[in-house]
Amino acid sequence: MLDLKMIRERPDEVRAALARRGGTYPIDETLAADAERRAVQTRLDQLRSQQKAASAAVGKASSDERPALLEKAKALSEEVKAAEEHERELAARARDLMLGIPNLPHPTAPDGHTEEEADEVRREGLPPAFDFEVRDHLQIGETLDMIDVERGARTSGSRFAYLKGQIVLLEFALVRYAMGKLSDKGFTPVVPPVLVRREAMEGTGFLPTDEAQIYTLPEDDLYLVGTSEVPLAAMHQDEYLPADALPLRYAGFSTCFRREAGTYGKDTRGIFRVHQFDKVEMFSFTTPEQSWDEHEFLLSVEEEILQELQIPYRVMNIAAGDLGQPAAKKYDVEAWMPGQAAYREVTSCSNCTDYQARRLNCRIKTDSGPQFVHTLNGTAVAIGRMLIAIMENNQREDGSVHVPHPLVGYAGFELLGPTP
Repeated sequence: MLDLKMIRERPDEVRAALARRGGTYPIDETLAADAERRAVQTRLDQLRSQQKAASAAVGKASSDERPALLEKAKALSEEVKAAEEHERELAARARDLMLGIPNLPHPTAPDGHTEEEADEVRREGLPPAFDFEVRDHLQIGETLDMIDVERGARTSGSRFAYLKGQIVLLEFALVRYAMGKLSDKGFTPVVPPVLVRREAMEGTGFLPTDEAQIYTLPEDDLYLVGTSEVPLAAMHQDEYLPADALPLRYAGFSTCFRREAGTYGKDTRGIFRVHQFDKVEMFSFTTPEQSWDEHEFLLSVEEEILQELQIPYRVMNIAAGDLGQPAAKKYDVEAWMPGQAAYREVTSCSNCTDYQARRLNCRIKTDSGPQFVHTLNGTAVAIGRMLIAIMENNQREDGSVHVPHPLVGYAGFELLGPTP
């Protein structure tokens, strides 16, 4: 959520920043509701002062004067209650309006509204050259009997799959490798809940705007998370964090669920875009002064993982109009996928500044008073997509797949497929 005081004092600056995102946002309606609330608050303060004076007068009045003064005090009490209710209604309306306003894009986020308008920051590694016909991950997985989308669809519908055999062990190897690396860098490993209340989804900025992407359990008033960013952020809702402990870093492992609404017919082959997947997520709570350095740090961890796994990739600075609601700036890291002959997103990291912290009421104490923290998130390993990158970049002519060296010790084997 944006700072209402900032909107009030610098509305033109806010409008100009939001114009880079495209779309229309209720700035005028928010300001109108806020102005009305403040007017009611002023009247409420006056009524409370009058009520206090009336109560004092009753205590000093004679028996003849007291009935009239009691009637006046009672009338003022009713006015105060009505004004308090009106003020609460207007505050709630202003807040509801602000929930639909996204974060302001950082000046270094490029202009544009599509994936194609992102800026390429750099490339690392050369795409492999094969002297045989390249297979995509599904062809490899089906040949090795490790990916079964047909039975997944029969059991659960489209965009589901069974993973079997060695590829399951490779998944756990990826998780263990990522958790070890993140632990060494000061992240606390966490397995968070994947069912959360509305307050957590709303607090992280996924509601109300992304409701179409979220699986819900209406009878229990719970939501299935699409990323462990949600429960990791909500872990410190309504808390003061110790300022000297920041940055506070967590590494969350969870299964994630996304409806993928609006992607009909896109990436339907294999396990690239599915409704259920596992992920290791980085999440940081920082001070405003630290947050942009922390953003670059999260990106460096993502790049280090890809470099150690020897997967070619490029880093993209996402266009302002293509940012998620909470993000002020976002990097995507795209791995080379030989089966598609294209770079595709495998990780991302976002700086959400104080946008989520305002919704979640997460602060630190400073000499100048309470201050909202900044929150950042980044994917360490999106398991399914990383498995695709490993299989396609390390495929061999005989149908097997070379396992990257950092994973061998965790997996217990050097090849996916029959050992020669």
